[in-house]
Amino acid sequence: MALRLGDTVPNFTQASSEGEINFYDWAGDSWVVLFSHPADFTPVCTTELGAVAKLKPEFDKRNVKVIALSVDDVESHKGWIGDINETQNTTVNYPILADPDKKVSDLYDMIHPNSLNNLTVRSVFIIDDQKKLRLTFTYPASTGRNFDEILRVIDSLQLTDNYSVATPANWTDGGDCVIVPTLKDPEVLKEKFPKGYEVVKPYLRMTPQPNK
Repeated sequence: MALRLGDTVPNFTQASSEGEINFYDWAGDSWVVLFSHPADFTPVCTTELGAVAKLKPEFDKRNVKVIALSVDDVESHKGWIGDINETQNTTVNYPILADPDKKVSDLYDMIHPNSLNNLTVRSVFIIDDQKKLRLTFTYPASTGRNFDEILRVIDSLQLTDNYSVATPANWTDGGDCVIVPTLKDPEVLKEKFPKGYEVVKPYLRMTPQPNK
């Protein structure tokens, strides 16, 4: 059955480029970005893995661990990591799960029989510190993923969790936010949003980003 937003993601134990990983233990109390690849030594994915390695400090600042998955085995991964490091001028600094038995791919519904490549599709899962699925993206093989967008989404999700705001279209860090509709009490609003807020419509109230 497909995972839905808000579901608790399934645990697994699987080999990786950094040794055997029990997912729940490895994740601990961090958020996680799990992103999958149809196979090793694929061109677009090579650029993506390099991009994520360079962005790892940004994920770390947000208490996010990153982990990749490909259906090839650990030895293949190690060869691919050498290529990634060489061609992308970086060092892969996070694990790549080996999934030749497709155990994890099946658990996370990464197998799409009608896709171009009848292996894992290129999916992204953002999982919070309670092991809840908060977002999924699925990309075609030809389009590289935008990891700046993934960081933007994480910023938005963490703002909602911590400050009772949502983010409008094309929001970027530092921009005005939307007060969630469930907050109605004027005293609560005053306490939560000391910078004030603008009532555009009763259902659309804008406030400066609370943590800036």
